[in-house]
Order: sequence, then C-alpha cells, then structure tokens
Amino acid sequence: MKSSKLSSPSIIALVCCLLWGPSQAFQPSQVRHNLRVSSPTIRSVISAANLPTKDQFATQLYSQADNDDVYTVQILMSDTGGGHRASANALRDAFDVLHPGKIQCDIVDIYTDYAPIWPFNDVVNLYKFMAKYPITWAILFYSGASPFGIWFGDIILELITFDAFKKCLARPSGTTGKRADMVVSVHPLCQQVPLKALADLDTGGATREMSARKTPFCTVVTDLGGAHPTWFNPGVDKCFVPSDVLRQAAKDRLLGEGQLIQHGLPIRRGFWSSNSAGTTKSQESLREELEINKSLPTVLIVGGGDGMGGIVSIAESLGAELGAASSASQMVVVCGNNQQAKEALEAKTWGPGVSVEVKGFVNNMDEWMRASDVLVTKAGPGTIAEASICGLPCMMFAFLPGQEAGNIPYVEDSGFGKYSDQPDTIASTVSGWLKSPDMLKRMQESALTAARPEATLDIARDLAEIVFATRDSAKGEKVAVRR
Repeated sequence: MKSSKLSSPSIIALVCCLLWGPSQAFQPSQVRHNLRVSSPTIRSVISAANLPTKDQFATQLYSQADNDDVYTVQILMSDTGGGHRASANALRDAFDVLHPGKIQCDIVDIYTDYAPIWPFNDVVNLYKFMAKYPITWAILFYSGASPFGIWFGDIILELITFDAFKKCLARPSGTTGKRADMVVSVHPLCQQVPLKALADLDTGGATREMSARKTPFCTVVTDLGGAHPTWFNPGVDKCFVPSDVLRQAAKDRLLGEGQLIQHGLPIRRGFWSSNSAGTTKSQESLREELEINKSLPTVLIVGGGDGMGGIVSIAESLGAELGAASSASQMVVVCGNNQQAKEALEAKTWGPGVSVEVKGFVNNMDEWMRASDVLVTKAGPGTIAEASICGLPCMMFAFLPGQEAGNIPYVEDSGFGKYSDQPDTIASTVSGWLKSPDMLKRMQESALTAARPEATLDIARDLAEIVFATRDSAKGEKVAVRR
C-alpha cells in the first residue's frame, strides 16, 4: 500500500490556515539573531557584566530619565517584509522627538522570538519564499479568509501561541522593570491573541475576554490601499488607518468611528518633511552629494531590500529605451541585497543616451528619491507613501496578491503613477513621462497632494496622549486624544 502524501497546495493551505486569524478577505478595487550562549566562561562574563537578557532587550530606545517619569510602549511586529520594523522604528524615533527621555520602546518580533513551534517561529523565511512565488502568497492570503481558515486559525493560534505571547507581553519593558504601559501592533497577526493575553494578565488569569483588558492596545495599520482583515479587531482601543479605503475596511470589521484615527502611514524619519515644504535640500545639491549628474532627468529603480520583482529585465529594457533617445538622461538602480542583479547590471554596456549608476543596499533612500524625477518600484505601501512625499511619479511593476493589489488603484486614482509588469511597457511609459515635462509636473503635484509627511509624528503624538492618560487617569486626570 502506497503512503499518501500531501500535495504542495495542500501543505501551503494548511500553513495558511495556521498563520491567519479570523476574518474574511478584504480586497479593495480588486536582523533577527537569537543569541545562544553555551560556554560557561562566556556566560559568567555576561552575568558579571549584568547585560540585559533576551527578555529585557529587543530593538529598544532607552532615554535617560527617572523610572517614575518613564512610560513604556511595547510594539509588536514580525519581520515579514521590511515595512513593519521600519514603521516600529519610525514611531520610536517620533516618540523621542516629541517627548525626549519620556517614552521607551520595546520592539519585538513576537513570532520569531516567542512562537514555540514551526511554522509560527519561521514566518520570516516563509514570507521570503512566498514573495518569490506570489501564487503561494495568494493562497495564504485568501485561504485565511475561508470559513475553515477562520475557524481553524482562531483555535490553532490561541492554542499554540497564547502562553508564549503572554510571556512576551509580561516581560519588563525599557528600564522600568515592569511590563509595558501600552501595547501597539504594527502587524496583522498581532491583534487577536495578544489582546486575549493582555486580558489574562490584567485580570490575574481570571479571563481572556478582551473586554476585561485594562492595558491600552492600539493598532497602527502599515498597509495602504488594501489590507487583510486581521488588521481590524474591534477589541482595540484605537486603530490608526492611512487611507479612506482602509477606514471603510475597518468599519466593515465592526470597528466604531470613535476607534478610528486617520493620519497616514508611519514612515522613516528622512521623509518627515515634504518637498513642497521648502525644508529639504535642493535636487541639484543632492545630486552633487550623491555624485550623479546635476542636470540630467533621473529615473530611480528600486526592488525593495531584496531587489525582487525582475529588476534586471526592467532596468535593461528601460536602459535600452533611454540609451537610444535623442536627449540624455540617467538611471539609478538600487538592487538591495540582490548581489546577482547588481553584478549583472554592472557588467552591462549601455547606450550613449543614458548614464547608469548601480547600487546595492542603501541607507539614504530619502536622498535618492528626492534627487530623482521618476520612481520605478514594487507597489509596496511604504515606498509609495515615501514617494508621494518626495513628489515622485511612480511606475509600479510588481505587487503581492492581496493587500498590495489595492495600492495600484490608490496610486493611479491619485494621479501620480501607472502599473505594468511588462518591461517594454514600463520602458516606453517612463520614457514618455520624461519627454513630457508638463505631464511630469502634473504627476509630481498629484503626488505631493497625496503626501502625508506629518503622519508619523501625528500618530506618535496620539499614542503618547493615550499612554500618558493611562497613568493620569489613576490620579483622577483625563487626557483627550485628537482625531
């Protein structure tokens, strides 16, 4: 008798059901290192040095202040894509700008650091695999919305991760030696179980009912034009949404109007001011600092930190189109960690009409964006929000099925970009933009209209008011939260 085997789609579907919580799909518009010390000598040195343990240290910002004056915020996320950690870091930076020394952040990849078994403790690698093969992501996204996925995901997530997540939430945050004054989620899989675990902690184990929770819990949605409904849990105190379409998605999930606050996406500090505000360096001076031609029209091609999305073929087609043009231009290709793509493009000979600069991973993306005239990019929410702040028209070439599909109509309806997955179409479209200064200017103005450069500070300001109010309420004081 032959042994039965699960097919690949069956395995993926099972993983999907395990990973996604209760919901039904919403589709608008149609350095993680765990330190394990085995040497007794090293252990004794660490002990003598009184270094923080893993439970006391994640990605944190410690400010110098008396513990009585310090408030702590635990930010839950998972490194499934760079946007969640980038958003957490942005909020941490904003707290420190608004309230120096007052708020300490404990940023935790709760699945990698605390989930007890596979696949929960390996979601980062699973994400990278599925990003390479988008059909697998589509199965993940939509099977989590099936009736079976809703039922099974709820039960399995709580059964397997509850105790581990409770341990995470109970850990000392910052320098206070106590658990966090407030919890913030910047990931769709960090609502349901953490809310129940907080209720359990707040009631001394009496109940997991979310209504019994006393510790403030807020969600900051880091998607833009579309989102999986697990983002939207009616049990939260506040849910920060970046767009009208996600505000409606939250209402569809039964969040009340009083729970919703809309500012925009939390983004990296380099993008906290708009090009239209007159507070940034001129494009010419940035190009000079970046050592590219100061006067040539500039196209920036990015494929995310991993350089995904067929960046080589797109750069080759666009380079050929620009190289054959009668007017000169330049192209900058940021390959991220994709060394193979970087080497292939560096070895290529380009036409006389185009100058090409090939980069690997860069830490100054805000400068490269502000120095450019057009962005060619994957349809990631953070990149789109940052591009709009820079007044940068977007040619989108790839997206993950599900939440990123909604980013395409968001950009197109806002008037600052187009989508195609065909390199030749991408090349002719971008070339056409460069040949039409009036069209390019209109798109740049539309991008600036859609921009929300103050969003990160606004979100952090509201979150700070909530965490301050928690302690003040014990003193009989009350703080109102802006909407």
